Amino acid sequence: MPRPAPQAVLRRLASTFTQRPSPPKSHLHAPLPSKSFPQGYVLTGLHAGVKKKAGVPDVAVILSTVQDRKTAAAACFTRNAFKAAPVLVSDEILTKNGGYASAVVVNSGCANAVTGKQGMEDAWAMVKATDALLPTKEDQPQTLVMSTGVIGQNLPISKILSGISAAQASLGSDFASWELAAKAFMTTDTFPKLRSRVFKIKGVEYRMAGMDKGAGMIHPDMGPASTFSSAPRQLHATLLGCIMTDAAVSPRSLQNALTYAVDRSFNSISVDGDMSTNDSIYVLANGAAAPSAAVIDEQTDPEAYEAFKTELTDFAADLAKLVVRDGEGATKFVTVTVKGAPSYGDAHRVASRISTSALVKTALYGEDANWGRILAATGSVPFSAPTPTSAAPVIDPSKVSVTLVPADGSAPLPVLVNGEPEKVDEVRAKEIMVQEDFELLVDLKMGEEQATYWTCDFSYEYVSINGDYRS
Repeated sequence: MPRPAPQAVLRRLASTFTQRPSPPKSHLHAPLPSKSFPQGYVLTGLHAGVKKKAGVPDVAVILSTVQDRKTAAAACFTRNAFKAAPVLVSDEILTKNGGYASAVVVNSGCANAVTGKQGMEDAWAMVKATDALLPTKEDQPQTLVMSTGVIGQNLPISKILSGISAAQASLGSDFASWELAAKAFMTTDTFPKLRSRVFKIKGVEYRMAGMDKGAGMIHPDMGPASTFSSAPRQLHATLLGCIMTDAAVSPRSLQNALTYAVDRSFNSISVDGDMSTNDSIYVLANGAAAPSAAVIDEQTDPEAYEAFKTELTDFAADLAKLVVRDGEGATKFVTVTVKGAPSYGDAHRVASRISTSALVKTALYGEDANWGRILAATGSVPFSAPTPTSAAPVIDPSKVSVTLVPADGSAPLPVLVNGEPEKVDEVRAKEIMVQEDFELLVDLKMGEEQATYWTCDFSYEYVSINGDYRS
């Protein structure tokens, strides 16, 4: 007797439960004022034919037009052992150029990952084609490249190269141009993720804008150029992000600021616990806002650097949260805060473990205050020894507290206090967990450090989307 198809089994199981659709996402994307975009950039998005549906943007081109100074660039790449061709190529370009690059080219619909020699040749071809659009020609390649989509398939490179050449005709700097570029990043995303802001450092006004993509296969672990993981990770799709600013920042300080920001933003989100072969975040800083202003550098002006680092971290967190809110099939946006840890790294690892627990995430979807699952995830994380000769700290279960914190400002609900279970008001717990946004707060009472993760629930829709992703 033939076995039913997985999708048929899923539909049969789902029909026995009350399904809840994902909340609408349209309010998360709206026009942005032109004055909020950084100066000295032109960009566009267009349909080159990578995606099957006609008219859907699948190639984006971003150029810095500043000619009297180099544009600083920084990146954080996936630590996956199976790094995609665009990751390897961009890493090489940044390393050889000493932290300078003037353009970014992106394609969606095909990840160009695990594609061997042909994949590398295709990524370099995208770099060369985009370099040709820059107003100033340099001896070294100036374009960073990104790709996202299905793994293990070769790019339709002739279509992409034609699209890059055609992009010159539609390059612009208004909201419509930024929006087109953001749309070209999208795969299973339901809306373009685009943000901008204006900020001041020492009286000088600067602007920052950026876009990212991601809705599934999201659990980034990214580091600066030329860093490698010690073990292979799972093969899945991609989180991509690109941030542009018209501040002048030294390459060294731009990289350090981005590394700090990514750890507290993109490396602190999870949709499903799977890390990509392509995850990449780029930042360009062209100095167009104030050509005569001093270059921001952590050694020559620590105060200006700290201000810039704070702005970049806050902005990166805003973009990262959009990815979680657009998680495939997600109905909840949940903040996981772990406080009272002996180190930031320990707090971050515990928050990550809670955020990726399938049992926790299904309970979030079921709006079930099953705090025992939170404790089980918390207790499974080994802590780091503070020195090579000292013992690693161990959780004292008699001191741990867990609280449900509503986002509407109403009273929190403790479910575990100093290791003792509370008599939980199930009605109140349901009132909190039925909300789209709320927080899980875990207090370890082991130290002064804390970390935050942003995650979502697992729903039937998530399984449906990923059960036949390639087809």
